[in-house]
Amino acid sequence: MKIFLWIVIFLGTFSTMEFMAWFTHKYVMHGFLWKLHQDHHKKDHDSWFERNDFFFIFYAVVSMSCFYLGSETSFWYGYPLGFGILAYGIAYFVVHDIFIHQRFKLLRNANNWYAKGVRRAHKMHHKHLGKDHGECFGMLVVPFKYFKK
Repeated sequence: MKIFLWIVIFLGTFSTMEFMAWFTHKYVMHGFLWKLHQDHHKKDHDSWFERNDFFFIFYAVVSMSCFYLGSETSFWYGYPLGFGILAYGIAYFVVHDIFIHQRFKLLRNANNWYAKGVRRAHKMHHKHLGKDHGECFGMLVVPFKYFKK
């Protein structure tokens, strides 16, 4: 029974993280913490590291905190929560940083239906260089209109 709950919590956390990413992106990154996200929309630096990467670090710390709580307290569901956040972070990193922005030169030839839709949606998001008038703030789940030809 505990393994079933573990899996449900893990999958629920992973799924919830897409909403968290959308919410954080729309209301925090394009809101009061725009200064940290701005260099992701307008390259005004020569560094590989962006201030925007602090958001990734924030969620990594949340995930590690869940692991710590799971190991040091009776908060056993810290493990599936932490692994759900970690798994989403890995998926986000692969799709956003590797596939879309090519921060590492991998997955350059991915050209299936899903890859094209996600790439189109992100391209529409980045057409706006300022914090206002943005669209498509999700990452793994984007509106169906971006999958149409």
